[in-house]
Amino acid sequence: MSRKHKSLLATAIILLVLIIDQCIKIWVKTHMYLGESIHVADWFQLHFIENNGMAFGWELGGKYFLTAFRIVVVSAIGYYTWKQIRQKAPTFLIVCLALIIAGAAGNIIDCLFYGLIFNNPAPPQVAQFVPWGMGYSSVMLGRVVDMFYFPLVEWDMPQTWTWLDSIGFLPRAGEHCIFFSPIFNFADASISCSIIILLISYAFRYRKP
Repeated sequence: MSRKHKSLLATAIILLVLIIDQCIKIWVKTHMYLGESIHVADWFQLHFIENNGMAFGWELGGKYFLTAFRIVVVSAIGYYTWKQIRQKAPTFLIVCLALIIAGAAGNIIDCLFYGLIFNNPAPPQVAQFVPWGMGYSSVMLGRVVDMFYFPLVEWDMPQTWTWLDSIGFLPRAGEHCIFFSPIFNFADASISCSIIILLISYAFRYRKP
């Protein structure tokens, strides 16, 4: 594939992921109240939450720092992607990098603008668009919208397994456990899937005989 075609492919992937991500978030924001769940299947729910952190709700520093950090990282990955296209890198690498850029940019949009364009009503009311700058926060302080919840497996640890209580990172005896518990959005999935593909590709490429 030529450099031009790779550039067009990367641009198309970024735009498509951004459009899908923002359409889902805006629908959830304007049709569900904060904390509401929609049961789709026993293993899949739409559960509306917002967070100030990174993917899956992780947090890193203050809000201004986190938003600025995201912008710097996306800019750096964008520059690296441009260099890889010029150096005729494999198409799958360009696709993965484009997915990472799009996913990070999708969450940046939330942080930059959602606080300016949405109000923040108390449940069970849903958010609405407001005049620019009249929202619940200022630029760079918007909250990221998450909604995908996959409680694939649930179980209760046996009450008699009291030895678990002495190991800090394990569930307690009798505790209700869920796998997979993080709530995420389409942008997070785009980043995670591309990183997994890159790691698998790297492992197969450099594994020992």
